[in-house]
Amino acid sequence: MAPEPWLLLYDSTCNIAQEIAEKIQERNRYQRNGESTAKVNIAVKSLLQNLEEKTNRLKDLLFHSVSTRQITQVEGDRRQHLVDELITAHRKLQASFKNESTEPDVIRSSLMTGGVRREVTNPWLVEEPEETRGLDFQDIRQQQQRIIEEQDAGLDALSSILSRQKQMGREIGNELEEQN
Repeated sequence: MAPEPWLLLYDSTCNIAQEIAEKIQERNRYQRNGESTAKVNIAVKSLLQNLEEKTNRLKDLLFHSVSTRQITQVEGDRRQHLVDELITAHRKLQASFKNESTEPDVIRSSLMTGGVRREVTNPWLVEEPEETRGLDFQDIRQQQQRIIEEQDAGLDALSSILSRQKQMGREIGNELEEQN
């Protein structure tokens, strides 16, 4: 059975998004090395436009498939979620592309030190939580291990409580049986 055209288009659209992300990284690498980024910028702009066109085509095909009942409502919802993720990725890629002054090495080093010297607007990076700010990898690993140990202790306590309740339930059942 041949794959459905919508799924093929979705796969090719995802590949374009991945290619854009790679080209943006390449452009940033060229900027650090002082090389020309004009060709890469043109390629990224073209790919961004292609990504938008294919995403719009996916939306149109999805609307048609749902309205003509070619797919179930559940499958339509699943595909709508996939399209929404592509739209979000497109926006993030555009923002990342427009932020030409971002230096990845500076961003990477500032993530773990907590000492961000300037505002970082790269949408692919998640803000570092307060509890890990200023910690190195070993400290974060130890903190995670402590959290896991606390969770294990909590699960052990919950397990013993449930065991006691189970035993109490059995005893109540036996007492009721005996009384009857």
